[in-house]
Amino acid sequence: MSTTEIDFYQVLGVSRDADGATIKSAYRRLAMQYHPDRNAGCKENEDKFKAVSAAYECLKDPQKRAAYDRFGHAAFQQGMGGGQPGADFGDIGDIFETIFGSAFGGGGRGPARRGADLRYDMEITLDAAFHGEHREISIEVSQSCDTCHGSGATPGTDVRRCNLCGGHGKVRAKQGFFVVERPCPSCHGRGEVVEEPCRSCSGEGRVDRPQVLDVEIPPGVDTGTRIRLSGKGEAGPRGAPPGDLYIFVHVRPHPVFEREGTTLATRVPISFTMAALGDTIEIPDLGGESHSVSIPAGIQSGKQLRVRGGGMPVLQGRGRGDLVVEIVVETPTRLSRAQRDLLQQFRDTETGDECPESRGFFNKLKSAFGG
Repeated sequence: MSTTEIDFYQVLGVSRDADGATIKSAYRRLAMQYHPDRNAGCKENEDKFKAVSAAYECLKDPQKRAAYDRFGHAAFQQGMGGGQPGADFGDIGDIFETIFGSAFGGGGRGPARRGADLRYDMEITLDAAFHGEHREISIEVSQSCDTCHGSGATPGTDVRRCNLCGGHGKVRAKQGFFVVERPCPSCHGRGEVVEEPCRSCSGEGRVDRPQVLDVEIPPGVDTGTRIRLSGKGEAGPRGAPPGDLYIFVHVRPHPVFEREGTTLATRVPISFTMAALGDTIEIPDLGGESHSVSIPAGIQSGKQLRVRGGGMPVLQGRGRGDLVVEIVVETPTRLSRAQRDLLQQFRDTETGDECPESRGFFNKLKSAFGG
């Protein structure tokens, strides 16, 4: 069935009151499904691709869509002035890029194509993440050529508009039912032709050289934090805008503290006499402040004591997280004779009520096994 005999809304599978975003989404999905390069040699899918392209070319344009809604396919026949619907080549370029990568659809965007974004991985200490700091880095990056000032042409010579594409950077060629738009082979999609390329940059308008940057690391950053330096990426070709530089932060492990978000945690071993009798310990935080932590009498291993506001600062916000102190009761491994005698005297006076969890466990054993 030819495209002049089928309903464009039916081809795309949308209702007649569908908005532009819905129509575009349907087109992209179907065009990728039926594209000839995905279905080599399948005439049926090739015809469907042509029909989908024709339907979208009509319905994406408000004026063409209004004419189609009023007159149907007759709006595009001779005498109606509508022209034959074809494919939307900007979107086909996106589809080519999705399927095949940037070799298709990624070029031919003219001289305004910006430079590439760059990535830099930075490792810092937990103290630097707490306080924040300025870090100087040096990277090798493409920058605007000083000789030609980014034009790509030898000083004193001209950069002229491409005669083949008229400065658009693209040329069109008719292939059967629809017209295909490709990067201009003369100017390689730039829209301009350099008569005499600059010798310093070989006509690219950019050269690689070291760049020293001062990076501000704000307090509270964590592993995975991304810092964007606008315009510090790779220079665009022939004076096009530069890309951005992204700093990816990696925080090294700390010998005392473990971090989870804004919470800092540390394990503190204490003697069994301190655990039995209770005491107070001093724990410093990364900001240099010392926190008094009260150890209640009878505390057990694994108990966590929380110090409000003793943790990491909130990134680009106010306040700090908490400091969590996990208690580990340490059993002595070296005892003097006098200490052993004292402990023996203590054991002789034990009634079982001193350690209720231990007593309860062994009572359960006796009950379970009849002991």
